[in-house]
Amino acid sequence: MAGALILDSEALHALAFAGERAALTRRARAVLRVALEENALVRVPAPVLAEVARGPRRSAAVQRVVRGRGIEVIALDASMARAAGALLERAQLSSAHAVDAFVVATAMAFGSAVIATGDPRDLTTLAAGQRRVRILAL
Repeated sequence: MAGALILDSEALHALAFAGERAALTRRARAVLRVALEENALVRVPAPVLAEVARGPRRSAAVQRVVRGRGIEVIALDASMARAAGALLERAQLSSAHAVDAFVVATAMAFGSAVIATGDPRDLTTLAAGQRRVRILAL
């Protein structure tokens, strides 16, 4: 495991809503367990919450996951926003992929990171050339 595990929307969703996709949840829990055993930092970029925590019930489920496992939500700043924009430009992707770009930019900020995702295609495209960022398909 790298120094940090970054959870994308699919990974956070799998952890918060175990009954919706059981196989994905089992894999996400296993990855999280290994990260915590190895004392890796586990982080969620703030924009991921916009995709997952919609409404009071869903927000409460996400908060239980974040609080109960030492996962920290990373706020974005102008520097990270510029990095995400540069990733979108390089990959020639539209702003519809902005949250994925924020996930990769967050991983880049940690130097060595693994991104856990249920949908690796766009993240792999965005992370191309980032040797210290690995994409882990759940």
